Amino acid sequence: MERNKFMALALDEAKAAEKAGEVPIGAVVMGAEGRVLGLGRNRNRERLDPSAHAEIEAIRAACQTLGLPRLDGCDLYVTLEPCPMCAQAIAFAQIRRLVFAAYDPKGGGVEHGPRIFDQPSCHHRPEVIGGIGESEAVGILKAFFQARRD
Repeated sequence: MERNKFMALALDEAKAAEKAGEVPIGAVVMGAEGRVLGLGRNRNRERLDPSAHAEIEAIRAACQTLGLPRLDGCDLYVTLEPCPMCAQAIAFAQIRRLVFAAYDPKGGGVEHGPRIFDQPSCHHRPEVIGGIGESEAVGILKAFFQARRD
């Protein structure tokens, strides 16, 4: 299934983030025709930027690729349920579909927390699919945080 193939790209980005000492979250923006438009991974420490989340990085890269400020018809694959900041950026970018791997009851902003897309102030709601590649994403995150505790 294509969703698994695209999520595998996001998981590769998460692994690259982990190798760089970042929280292992990765994202990819796919065009309607199945072309990779932007890759992203957490780069908060590298860029000294609290907004350098994987989703934001992938959205910025895709907008640069297309030369457009919006990503109509594009899909975003990310390894963890987006936080409220990233969920709002997804809405502003007018992403067609959000596919995420692991649910985030503590920090998520889509299915948990403020549920950004359900707010009346949110003018665009993408289709949302959760749980694609969840076990691998959860395993990567758990191993990362366990190693930091040890």
